[in-house]
Amino acid sequence: MLELNNISKRLGDFSLEDINLSINKNEYFVILGISGAGKSVLLEMIAGMVTPDVGTVVLNGKNITHVSIQNRDVGIVFQDFAVFPHMTVLKNILYPLKNMGLKKAEAIETAKEYAREMNISHLLDRMPDTLSGGELQRVALTRTLATKPDFLLLDEPLASVDSKLKDEIRGLLRNIHRKGITIIHVTHDYEEAVSLAEKIAVIYQGKLIQTGTAKEVFHNPKSEFIANFTGIKNFYRATYNDENVSLVEESVFIHHYNNAQEPKGYLLLRSEDVILSKQHTLTSTLNNFEGTVMDFFPCIHGIEVQIDIGIKITAHITHESVKALGLERGKKIWVSFKSTAVKFIPHDE
Repeated sequence: MLELNNISKRLGDFSLEDINLSINKNEYFVILGISGAGKSVLLEMIAGMVTPDVGTVVLNGKNITHVSIQNRDVGIVFQDFAVFPHMTVLKNILYPLKNMGLKKAEAIETAKEYAREMNISHLLDRMPDTLSGGELQRVALTRTLATKPDFLLLDEPLASVDSKLKDEIRGLLRNIHRKGITIIHVTHDYEEAVSLAEKIAVIYQGKLIQTGTAKEVFHNPKSEFIANFTGIKNFYRATYNDENVSLVEESVFIHHYNNAQEPKGYLLLRSEDVILSKQHTLTSTLNNFEGTVMDFFPCIHGIEVQIDIGIKITAHITHESVKALGLERGKKIWVSFKSTAVKFIPHDE
């Protein structure tokens, strides 16, 4: 197990503050956040490249806070791969093995063994400038894995890979993880996190704001930042009233199905669950509001429509629905959604 205890670090105007994390052996752990959040600094602390001002890094019960990177059982792969341009692929893989004190024949055999596993045996005599981004990624991973680290640290491993190769590299990372290697993966891409992570930590402005499984983090975001980051448009501050009704943004009362255990929290509603109609219809739906169309935004699978109902609410509808409803800015429209579609999330801070 790797533990980060009360980690803080100041770097100029930026600081990491009071980071506490536990990463289990054989876990695929993703550190997620926007650029400049502090993800890479945290990874470099785990690797031993940066020393915290406050706090400890503990690996399997041993305090390694001041242990050098060479003496930690970790391997790191950087975003730019850091492959030596003047060496062949084989020599790149051999480089760290020689520094480990392996005899030449043993080092070559180890390098070739891992090259076979990573499907790059045919590249061993090639120079890095002749390789694609996906091939360079495999080389960088092979070079690190050949040192047999307990922890594999990945700094934005898919950022420099073409989109068509991302699925291939994701599959490769899953296979590496299945072999029992603990992976700590830094990314700004929440879809990447969802597809790979067993556990996720979200960092924002140097602070750890939520930790949990992908389902816990993305289905129960504990901040507006996380909700917006993951594409959830309808996320509001709410105060639970009674009988499954909450006052939202101190403006609108909304019905929701689940009983709230805390008076303060957030309401979450998927854009796809918002229904638009020309006129108010009598149905069992409890949430019905007349609103004004504010704006339209095209998206991959249709149109997002923003409506003012006392709060700004977003509906995701088809192009055909926009035409059928005759939607335009300033037009009055009825908005409805089921109480079962609304989730109340207690605010535990």
